[in-house]
Amino acid sequence: MLRGFFTNSAGTLVSRVLGFVRDLLTASVLGAGIYSDLFFVAFKLPNLFRRLFGEGAFTQAFLPSFTAARKKGIFAAAVLIKFSIFIALLTALVLLAAPVFTKVLAYGFSAEQIDLAVPYVRINFFYLTFIFVVTLFASLLQYRDHFATTAFSTALLNLAMIAALLLARGKDGATAVLYLSFGVVAGGLLQLAVHVYALKFTGMLRILAGGFARLARGDKAQTQGFYKNFFAGVLGASALQLSSFIDTFFASFLASGSISYLYYANRIFQLPLALFAIALSTAIFPRMSKFVKAHDDAQALALVGRGFYFLLALLGLSAIGGVMLRNEITQLLFERGEFTRQNSIECAAVLGAYMVGLVPFGLSRIFSHWLYANMKQKLSAKISIWCVFINVALCALFFKPFGAVGLAFASTITGAFLLGFNLYFFGFNNFLAIIRAKKIIAIAALCAGEAAILYILKGLYYGNL
Repeated sequence: MLRGFFTNSAGTLVSRVLGFVRDLLTASVLGAGIYSDLFFVAFKLPNLFRRLFGEGAFTQAFLPSFTAARKKGIFAAAVLIKFSIFIALLTALVLLAAPVFTKVLAYGFSAEQIDLAVPYVRINFFYLTFIFVVTLFASLLQYRDHFATTAFSTALLNLAMIAALLLARGKDGATAVLYLSFGVVAGGLLQLAVHVYALKFTGMLRILAGGFARLARGDKAQTQGFYKNFFAGVLGASALQLSSFIDTFFASFLASGSISYLYYANRIFQLPLALFAIALSTAIFPRMSKFVKAHDDAQALALVGRGFYFLLALLGLSAIGGVMLRNEITQLLFERGEFTRQNSIECAAVLGAYMVGLVPFGLSRIFSHWLYANMKQKLSAKISIWCVFINVALCALFFKPFGAVGLAFASTITGAFLLGFNLYFFGFNNFLAIIRAKKIIAIAALCAGEAAILYILKGLYYGNL
């Protein structure tokens, strides 16, 4: 578990550091205004599908089914063919109906803003074509306990976007967004190339090629259970991503820059979430699936327990640090160029509201993966639907009086509901089996100590103590 976790964490850290460099350049080149909003709206649609496929429904449905499949090469090849056709049709639909999709993403945009965003939406969506194939290849590599390529490959996307931003320096906003959009597509192509090489290195490319050959000879793949779980899992894995879309929808009715504040703050929030929660859940999921297949519930529960305490400590410390240092973090990362002090203050308030939800969102991944390993994608879909309705209601309640901060806090409350639902269906007896009072007290003491130290240090720095 730890080797996979540290590999994923190291890759995620490299990628996120480059991502912050990218965001620094984005803030400097585009600021927090109409052109930054246009790009973030355009990038949101393929990014949603990337998160669903890369961190959600596809991997969580594919890996248990692939583990159980007797003819693994045929299974993988059949899934790749059918999904490639689906992605091609979806891409064609988005290209033809880009104004409609843009309006859905940012309903509060004017007709002129929609027209400006449409070309960028079309260009960015091509990223999905590459990233779907990358996701399937990443799942095959996970089966081989090979995490490094996928963990580090996201850095290639950030490098491509950084290069585009450097080329765009000094140009007008429209041209800069165009460069950045082509950088997204180039990043997807680079990610695909390194995954093909990794498949060849691990021997999985030979298995996939053999599956294509056997399909061509007329062999049949047993994929019915996979598609059933996948379509249920799309909803079950998408609460956070759908919440992001809901945030953008409501933020489009607020002052210019609100979408950008949510994006920049969420990028910081995503760092510990990806570094700890996503990295750990990705590392343990293949092993959890194998334990469940072998009906070894004791080992599976022990794996969940170790992951729970590890995440509780790391996410608790990160959340406290993020809330208490929100102003300093935002100022350090973004306050330069077109990003003003007032932008920094408003973005920091959004960040604080997001960071409160770090622990529930992170812990919910461990327990949702238990449901996926046990082929309970339909149940997870129901949880997602409930959370989406809760988030919509909270956003509608908070966005007018509290602005972008209210939207971020609505997401945080939704995360608490998401964790509560997942714990309920994980089972009270199962949860009691992993609870250790001494560990809980030790983690609470550690978090309290961190809060006290940060309070004293801030007081000394600002002259309040």
